[in-house]
Amino acid sequence: DVQLQASGGGLVQAGGSLRLSCAASGFTFDDYVIGWFRQAPGKEREGVSCIDNRDGRTFYVDSVKGRFTISSDNANNTVYLQMNSLKPEDTAVYYCAADQISVAVILPEFYDHWGQGTLVTVSS
Repeated sequence: DVQLQASGGGLVQAGGSLRLSCAASGFTFDDYVIGWFRQAPGKEREGVSCIDNRDGRTFYVDSVKGRFTISSDNANNTVYLQMNSLKPEDTAVYYCAADQISVAVILPEFYDHWGQGTLVTVSS
């Protein structure tokens, strides 16, 4: 049974940093793509970043490139999202998701397994 537990959200001032964690269980972690997504109030869920645990490749949407870093601790089945230089527009509920998609993409419709969200609020 695939389980994902996101944590690490909170309130931070613009320019600050947060690190989100996604603890995974119930599946072969090394065989999956793990993605981070976010949903702001009144907006659709959007992709942020993903990591392909099969080869370690990482992907980011343009709006977070250079500010966010995704990493995977395969020994502890945990994926992290280090978020630096946060902006008010980064405010959202952040979700992690997992799937064995053949090509790593940061599109929510390609992921079947989701964790609960963690709220990130960036004040100006």
